[in-house]
Amino acid sequence: MARDVSIRELRNSTSSVVAELEAGERLTLTVNRRPVADILPHIEQRDPWVPSSELRRIVHEASADPGLLDDLDDVRGAELDD
Repeated sequence: MARDVSIRELRNSTSSVVAELEAGERLTLTVNRRPVADILPHIEQRDPWVPSSELRRIVHEASADPGLLDDLDDVRGAELDD
């Protein structure tokens, strides 16, 4: 659950609020006790592409459609139209 942080607390204790965010805490910014924004820790974007061995592992563990790998093989060998 997010902890409420007033605009005054944010202004007066910015470094401690930032330290909480760095520790992974989610915060709700309030003005006159009214929530106005959620402050979330930053999450690095991850590369959406994974090696084929990783994809095979994921498919195997997730029990995906058995024909998926065949479809992916077909797509990998096909040329894309512009």
